[in-house]
Amino acid sequence: MKKSVFMSAVVIAAACVCLCFTGCKKTEKKASNAVDALKARGVFVLGLDDSFPPLGFRDDNNEIVGYDIDLAKEVAKRLGVSFKAQPIDWDAKEMELETGKIDCIWNGFTITEDRKAALSMSFAYLDNEQVLVVRDDSGISTLEDMKNKIVAIQTGSSAQEAVDDNPAFKNSLADLITLKDNIAALNDLKIGGVDGVVMDSVVANYSIAQTGEPFTVVSKALANEEYGIGFRKKEPELRDEVEKILTEMAKDGTISAISVKWFGKDISVVSK
Repeated sequence: MKKSVFMSAVVIAAACVCLCFTGCKKTEKKASNAVDALKARGVFVLGLDDSFPPLGFRDDNNEIVGYDIDLAKEVAKRLGVSFKAQPIDWDAKEMELETGKIDCIWNGFTITEDRKAALSMSFAYLDNEQVLVVRDDSGISTLEDMKNKIVAIQTGSSAQEAVDDNPAFKNSLADLITLKDNIAALNDLKIGGVDGVVMDSVVANYSIAQTGEPFTVVSKALANEEYGIGFRKKEPELRDEVEKILTEMAKDGTISAISVKWFGKDISVVSK
């Protein structure tokens, strides 16, 4: 009798172990597919700097709006999930992504070799340049005119790389300072705290047109760039799915309509 009870206990224990392993395997398999995991969660979380017009910024009602926001909302709709725009510290954007607080970095995120190595970067969806913005009355019309001047850039932005890749320009400056965002940098430019701001041409041109501030974009750019979307390195299937949807959106005219809404013309580079 004791032997029978003992054997039954062994059989039951073994069965429980098998069930545990089977359950783990099923869970692991489900989690390994980032698209299925996203759909199971039911929300697509986009990480952004919410002071980056016209790609992602707060309107007069404090709602987060913009070109990238409209694109991502449509992607989420076609994925069958809801959408959430999550403001993040742009200087810690990769950490926010890796810790799972956001599903992607999508907000004027420049494609670089380092980012392609560290993340699953999407194809380019928009072209950009790093440009120098100055006051109209500054007398500055070339990069060379910035000798012994002070330049501001956004912390964690690709403007730093653009400046670093132009050593003659960088070494000619009196100082290079970093600020939280481009809006803060432009405000500093307005009051004369700095002599110029190196920033994205997309943001610079939109801001000047919307605010009417007496700023000028110096004609020669410091760098040509492309914007992409950053996903976790281990989740290329989610990147692939978003790229597939964006391509469909380009073909059916959705991206063109969104581009015209924000830029007055179609400037998208997504292939149809």
